[in-house]
Amino acid sequence: MPQNIELVEVGPRDGLQNEPDVIATDVKLAMIGRMIDYGARRLEVASFVHPQRVPQMADAESVIAALPDHKDCTYIGLVLNKRGVMRALATREGGVRGVDQVGCVIVASDTFGQKNQGQTIAEGVAETRAMLRFARAEGLRAQVTISAAFGCPFEGAVKHDTVLAIADEMAIEAPDEIALADTIGVGTPWEAGELFGKLGALLGDKIPMRAHFHNTRGTGIANAWEAYKAGVRIFDASLGGLGGCPFAPRATGNIATEDLVYMLERSGVDTGIDLDAAIAANKWFAQVLGRELPSAVARAA
Repeated sequence: MPQNIELVEVGPRDGLQNEPDVIATDVKLAMIGRMIDYGARRLEVASFVHPQRVPQMADAESVIAALPDHKDCTYIGLVLNKRGVMRALATREGGVRGVDQVGCVIVASDTFGQKNQGQTIAEGVAETRAMLRFARAEGLRAQVTISAAFGCPFEGAVKHDTVLAIADEMAIEAPDEIALADTIGVGTPWEAGELFGKLGALLGDKIPMRAHFHNTRGTGIANAWEAYKAGVRIFDASLGGLGGCPFAPRATGNIATEDLVYMLERSGVDTGIDLDAAIAANKWFAQVLGRELPSAVARAA
């Protein structure tokens, strides 16, 4: 069963967006540099959202303008609406590289969707499909994440049929990949295997699946393994297990890059990540924040 996976390092965006103190631009760039050094080749570097909503991302354009021009790296910017796609496109003007791909988000819950980006599911489907078409027409690669796919902090359980119906709509626009996100960390290994198994059957070999797990209830790494067994080969993870959502009460960080790499490598799956270098980056950023990061593997090192 072991095969290589692709790791998407989301620490610079999802990992930082919930930090109470704004991280300086040069520190974010130093973090990204260390991530590249430990082998990260796809990185979610910023989100194009209103700075009053997410102050940590107010310097998105400044970060992107100063990114190292590594030819083998893919830089991703998160977008929630057409305005976000336009900002992403603007980073590529004047011969500047800018972002290589945008990540669109649709929430599998009316209540959470309205709090997160002012949209019901139906409105989100229409908006996200339009964003995917617009990005493609402008020559910008795009993928999509179905957020709160395993549960909503306001409505509770989310039906698999709801998630799959959204995925079916997104597939019409042929995004680079479709991700399911356990935004509040309520999913269990059984659910992860079951839902990704259904998504794989729906998408076939046409569109790759990606998994995005949070570790709020300690099940994130086990969920990732079951998703892997269900056919997922692209995984989001965050240095040190940083992260959280400003609009999801008590949601904690993403699964830690170090923990995911340790689990997969020990299982015979190549991740392309230098674990020792990732742990060193963890220790460095812990000093920046003045606290130990959640990663179990780094704490045991």
